[in-house]
Amino acid sequence: MTEVSPIELNVGDRAPDFDLPRDGGGRIRLADFAGKPLVLFFYPKDDTTACTTESISFTALEADFAKAGAAILGISPDTVKSHDKFVKKYALTVPLASDEEKTMATAYGVWREKSMYGRTYMGVVRSTFLIGSDGRIARVWDKVKVAGHADAVLAAAKEL
Repeated sequence: MTEVSPIELNVGDRAPDFDLPRDGGGRIRLADFAGKPLVLFFYPKDDTTACTTESISFTALEADFAKAGAAILGISPDTVKSHDKFVKKYALTVPLASDEEKTMATAYGVWREKSMYGRTYMGVVRSTFLIGSDGRIARVWDKVKVAGHADAVLAAAKEL
């Protein structure tokens, strides 16, 4: 297996554009959030323990993010159908984009080689990007630990 080198996105870099299908139908684009901060959280898989906890945490703080003027978008390689089941099962209110082709995950450098129990495979490394209202990366969290993460991202969004 050849390792895909992560694209280094640094604070101040222009956020890579995207146009993806989303839960509930329709499409979602970076341009939809022009002029306001955006939290992009990449997660590996719908309805798994850590991904569920993270998605519920962002949903619980959605009103606080809105007060700070920021929007939230979750992204995984799961299908729209999977996202729809996930949203319904946990009453999630944050939109979820489907990146089945991994084009967005690759552009943001989160599609990488991972290992578990001695096995290596390609997958999404849990990561979050805070994009400023100017369309540039304001903050990056790589290899996220879920506990307290949504609160930390909210604090950073309030500082913008």
